[in-house]
Amino acid sequence: MIKKTLLFLLILPVQLLIAQSNLVNFPAEADPMEVGHRIAHRFIAGKHMLHAGKWISYPETFYWTGAINYARVTNDAKLMQAMKDRFSKLVSSEPQLLPPKNHVDLNMFGSLPLRLYQLTTEESYLDLGLPYADTQWQVPENAGQEAKNWAQQGYSWQTRMWIDDMYMITIVQTAAFKATGESKYLDRAAKEMVLYLDKLQRPNGLFYHAPDVPYYWGRGNGWMAAGMTELLRMLPKDHADRPRILKGYLTMMESLKKEQRKSGMWNQLIDEADCWAETSGSAMFAYAIITGVKHGWLREKQYGPVARRAWLALAKYVDGQGAVSEICVGTNKKNDKQYYYDRPRHTGDYHGQAAYMWCINALLDANDK
Repeated sequence: MIKKTLLFLLILPVQLLIAQSNLVNFPAEADPMEVGHRIAHRFIAGKHMLHAGKWISYPETFYWTGAINYARVTNDAKLMQAMKDRFSKLVSSEPQLLPPKNHVDLNMFGSLPLRLYQLTTEESYLDLGLPYADTQWQVPENAGQEAKNWAQQGYSWQTRMWIDDMYMITIVQTAAFKATGESKYLDRAAKEMVLYLDKLQRPNGLFYHAPDVPYYWGRGNGWMAAGMTELLRMLPKDHADRPRILKGYLTMMESLKKEQRKSGMWNQLIDEADCWAETSGSAMFAYAIITGVKHGWLREKQYGPVARRAWLALAKYVDGQGAVSEICVGTNKKNDKQYYYDRPRHTGDYHGQAAYMWCINALLDANDK
């Protein structure tokens, strides 16, 4: 009995070391630091990606924030200054590009200045960013009846039951919580997430693009995966909504593990084997799994290899200038399977550039703050 116990104690550390090594010691061509440097620095000279040709879009917002977080993780002062300078130019010389606070895809912009405030404590960032979080729960006079009905139930008036929303709403509300410490922001996001989980998650853990669009679109599911991940990072263990969100997350991760292709990627339509491998959704899934393994929500033995295969596959799609290929362009919902097969694929599209930064920062950041 003593010999068996000693053998177990010797084997256990080795097993843990193997599991943890899945998220470190990558080959040179997949080194997160080097790949991240190319993608993050590419943003410095990148053009704006505008929403409706008018305002800073959500892909640009998230790419920008990803570059800021990479600069923090790697202590890249030059990159951080470039990100702050670009923001100063936006506010002083391009204020017409600041999004209005009237749509779920626009209010998320507040997460960018709120992140800058968290890192710098400069009040101007807080003053700009916080109203984007607050107005998601302040019903405008011209709001429609459906929006008013959601607000009366304690949800955001911007609720529309598209799975994309669960990152757009979650990211600005959690950013407001991190900036202010006020629990109302976290409570709002958690309540909203539970609503979407109860209404939209399928028994297999995945999500249709919308209730009337019965297809498991990759990036749409990626928004859900990333949104749950952001909330679980922030929610206290005793928060009333945490068990429901964790259950939704774990159910989804189990399905994603099954649907991962031999290449390490996930497809544009997750459950369609003949569909093409798509990078932005795959990166979002990898981010959710990497973070889950690091935080202990997912078992390292089961999910560490999934995360490693995913990152090794994803790294192959990044060129020498930091441009990611095979990115599905912006996609509206449509009840037509062929529509998703036929979506154009771009290189360097900010939807994918941003999601890659999430993966890289999760791999590099030991503190994960």
